[in-house]
Amino acid sequence: MGFFTRDIKTISDLFVHGLRDIYYAEHQIMQALPDMIETAHDPQLKQRLHDHLGETINHIDRLEDVFSLYGTDPRHLKCPAIDGIIAEAADVTGEADTQAIDAAIIAAAQALEHYEITRYGSLIAWAKRLEREDCAAILEQNLAEEQGADQRLGELAERDAGLRAA
Repeated sequence: MGFFTRDIKTISDLFVHGLRDIYYAEHQIMQALPDMIETAHDPQLKQRLHDHLGETINHIDRLEDVFSLYGTDPRHLKCPAIDGIIAEAADVTGEADTQAIDAAIIAAAQALEHYEITRYGSLIAWAKRLEREDCAAILEQNLAEEQGADQRLGELAERDAGLRAA
């Protein structure tokens, strides 16, 4: 379900809808990362994905804190966008070339990060508009970690491209 629904009438409705969307996304990512770790060949990539799995678990805990602060129950809202990104990641892991597999995993992981970065950015803006700096501060922690994960994945992608060109 997207953001354009009849159930959303206020910024508060939009904020809760967005929280439920990212809560679902974080859970789906938490379930997908172990397969990505297992499929990856590069030790640094495996470690970065493993580190991000730990961060993802923390993101879920923080989201539950935001739900509590905002006075609403933590619930998932199925998100076809994140499901599609994860399905695409699963499809590319069948490649035979280990460098191609790792490159595809990096690209898929970055697509997940970009989705999360976008969602957290919007949620922070809405929390501030609702004068909920307490919620915004927690969401900003998740955003910073997502941006860091994306940067580290980008560094791996650039390193791998340089190795192939050499």
